[in-house]
Amino acid sequence: MPMTPFAIMSLVSKFQESRIFLTAAEMDIFTLLAKKPMSAQEIADRLEATVRGVTILLDAVVSMGLLEKKEEKYHCPAEVASIMSKESPTSITPMVMFATGGWKRWSYLTDIVRLGKDRIRGTAFDINESEQEAFSGAMHAIAYEMAPSIVAASNPSTARKLLDIGGGSGTYTQAFLEASPGLTATIFDLPLVINMARRRLASTGLLDRIQLVAGDFYKDKLPTGHDLALLSAIIHQNSPEQNVELYRKIFSALQPEGRLVIRDHVMSSDHTQPTSGALFAVNMLVGTAGGRTYSFEEIKSALESAGFIKVNLIQHDERMTGLVEGFKP
Repeated sequence: MPMTPFAIMSLVSKFQESRIFLTAAEMDIFTLLAKKPMSAQEIADRLEATVRGVTILLDAVVSMGLLEKKEEKYHCPAEVASIMSKESPTSITPMVMFATGGWKRWSYLTDIVRLGKDRIRGTAFDINESEQEAFSGAMHAIAYEMAPSIVAASNPSTARKLLDIGGGSGTYTQAFLEASPGLTATIFDLPLVINMARRRLASTGLLDRIQLVAGDFYKDKLPTGHDLALLSAIIHQNSPEQNVELYRKIFSALQPEGRLVIRDHVMSSDHTQPTSGALFAVNMLVGTAGGRTYSFEEIKSALESAGFIKVNLIQHDERMTGLVEGFKP
């Protein structure tokens, strides 16, 4: 875009819509207005808020296209309610609420860039058990739409035993097993997450093909005997040194000629594209001790230092859909 004063000021003001939306989500406006239209006074009374504040906030949300206003009453349309009402089975509200923590962390960005994260308090990712379960559910709803295309690009047709490292509630494991009837799988994740995976997968009819193993891949060895390993949305939270150590553990867990598939942002060599990956690297700067996004060249070098060969870029990155593979000799 042309670098005009207007363009620069538009960039400056981008935070406004984000903050308005996050405030509406924090106040659970979308769940409230999915049930019936309400006036500003009714909403203010229900939320114990000021009429002036509610009116100005909701008029802005209407202008953004997320609510409707008719005869001085506000309503959440069905297509928005399906995404943002806490009572909807396809709600992503837990992820949105998780992002409110991101707002707080990002407010420290200037100090973190100057001084380093270890000198700034209050920026670490922090999520309790109930929030973790809700967040995992929302992640599943989003990932499940993407998973079939990721599986197809990964081409697991010859694999017999999958190791899903940090596999969460099993979204990708489920997609791999549905695509490959002869495949079995092991999901390895923290005990709390493994319990969530067990509950969610109970209704899929796939649990007899899945072994659920609790552990911490930073501290524990990985289950062995697999010919395919999946590392999905993990490497960005790690430092380069942590990733090499994890790749070595995966190398040990794979059978000879076994394959590792990594799904993550895969950046251009100058780390500026895709834009979503460059912005996500800032999220890792403010939220982790050593995380960032990595280029293919960096991923390839780290995999080779851990013993992998024939490292290839399977799929270019658009929205954390980059895929890289490497083989154990």
